[in-house]
Amino acid sequence: MNTIVEEKTRYSEEELKEFEVLITSKLEDARGELNYIREALHKRNDPGTDVTAGSSKPMEDGADTSEKESMSQLAARLQKFSTQLENALIRIKNGTYGVCIDTGKLIPKERLRAVPHTQQTIEAKLMKQR
Repeated sequence: MNTIVEEKTRYSEEELKEFEVLITSKLEDARGELNYIREALHKRNDPGTDVTAGSSKPMEDGADTSEKESMSQLAARLQKFSTQLENALIRIKNGTYGVCIDTGKLIPKERLRAVPHTQQTIEAKLMKQR
């Protein structure tokens, strides 16, 4: 008896639900961290009434500026990550999640668990980098 093994092209509803839970959890964590950083940046930018002119030293100002820049960069990365996760949730809803945008092949579950917002198989990603 000849049986043709058909290559799977989509994840099942149950599998997609697993990824949706994973992505939602990561998204909540990222948003929480982003809100914390934004609040910290806001507090740094609002010295209040207890700081008087001329009381800060130039070295402290430089370190403070550097820390603000680092926090701003981290906030930008977290915002980008959140957007990528939100887009992954949209792909789950429209049935395209887990399908490589370059090859049309199913992205392995292990890769999606490690990088749930990815849109490429590792092979496709490596080919683009060449």
